[in-house]
Amino acid sequence: FSFRKLWAFTGPGFLMSIAYLDPGNIESDLQSGAVAGFKLLWVLMLATIIGLLLQRLAARLGVVTGLHLAEVCHRQYQKVPRIILWLMVELAIIGSDMQEVIGSAIAINLLSVGKIPLWGGVLITIADTFVFLFLDKYGLRKLEAFFGLLITIMALTFGYEYITVKPNQEKLLQGLFIPYCQDCGTAQLEQAVGIVGAVIMPHNMYLHSALVKSRQVNRADKRQVREANKYFFIESCVALFVSFIINIFVVTVFAEAFFNKTNADVNQVCANSSSPHSSLFPNNNQTLEVDIYKGGVVLGCYFGPAALYIWAIGILAAGQSSTMTGTYSGQFVMEGFLNLRWSRFARVLLTRSIAVTPTLFVAIFQDVEHLTGMNDFLNVLMSLQLPFALIPVLTFTSLPSVMRDFANGLFWRVAGGLLILLICAINMYFVVAYVMALNHLGLYIGAAVLSVIYLSFVAYLV
Repeated sequence: FSFRKLWAFTGPGFLMSIAYLDPGNIESDLQSGAVAGFKLLWVLMLATIIGLLLQRLAARLGVVTGLHLAEVCHRQYQKVPRIILWLMVELAIIGSDMQEVIGSAIAINLLSVGKIPLWGGVLITIADTFVFLFLDKYGLRKLEAFFGLLITIMALTFGYEYITVKPNQEKLLQGLFIPYCQDCGTAQLEQAVGIVGAVIMPHNMYLHSALVKSRQVNRADKRQVREANKYFFIESCVALFVSFIINIFVVTVFAEAFFNKTNADVNQVCANSSSPHSSLFPNNNQTLEVDIYKGGVVLGCYFGPAALYIWAIGILAAGQSSTMTGTYSGQFVMEGFLNLRWSRFARVLLTRSIAVTPTLFVAIFQDVEHLTGMNDFLNVLMSLQLPFALIPVLTFTSLPSVMRDFANGLFWRVAGGLLILLICAINMYFVVAYVMALNHLGLYIGAAVLSVIYLSFVAYLV
């Protein structure tokens, strides 16, 4: 083992880990803490470990073949299923990017004390594209260093909230290591499912398999390939451990401060602290419901304006970093599936426009206080796309014709298959619960027809 070699391979895993820290994840974390307290921390840990094992497969594919997942799909699938697969992955990227851009816009709104509206924040985040292109021009190591800085900002800001709130350490350890949820109902179960859906991102498999290609490896030398696989896996472990700690900060802050709180409790505290946002929380005994925006507001009411602004800075870092990795994912997916050879500027501009345009419409017609419904819909959308990344990555890493001596053994094939089955089952439960809550016969029929088409395509991939 050599720390110098580990440093040489460090970078792709941290870029990949950004997806575990995007605003969608942060929202899932704070809702988990507010709804279930410390009881679902073990679900977060389990989802992160499963995510790590799946990222390992994606990284191995890139290292061994010298091709990323989208390029392998282009070679292995026929034209029609390949285009359908590309459209599904593109949908996942758009859904994820919408959450990330909206998260950044909410952070800008909080930092400007409401002076910059949601649509204004979205327009500002479009500048990400140019920051990304500017940094990319100076090489991948500079870009990796920039993402490292953003992760550090997240760790410091959410760590500040953690130190300010001082969560109960005994309950934290119990929540992490006792896989049980006492007195939990449907709301907690749906939250647990939401954690899994938020943590494991479909486009992240495509991204990680492409990022590892940035390191020079002699693929004719098995020892070098084995060494690269080892160091990329160690780096992924470190990166996901850091993201896991940051996620724990968010869950425990809201578990300690806002679990079992009612709207009336928060309304009273906000009114006493002369907060301009106290009208957000009606004076009733309903359980407090929070999202990224309301989360920042209640932190400000309970722990002072500094807590609100520091929270907003953390969300802004999460949104900015994840929108840029989303742009990267879109670029790799488009050039891999469609075999496009455009200039980098044209590719980035197109993939960015595809994601930002619907977000801008949402921001114009929705106010910052009523975005939770859209977030739930986007989580469902991304949950549905998961099989279109997980099945190909397990299939190709198990084929000796693709991976040669590095193909998955029987244990990995069986364990990977069971993991993917479990994740897809959990996510289908999430989708069914969401559709049932809509309570409309026409929507039920539409969902049933789409389900048959969807499951037929998944069966084809299997």
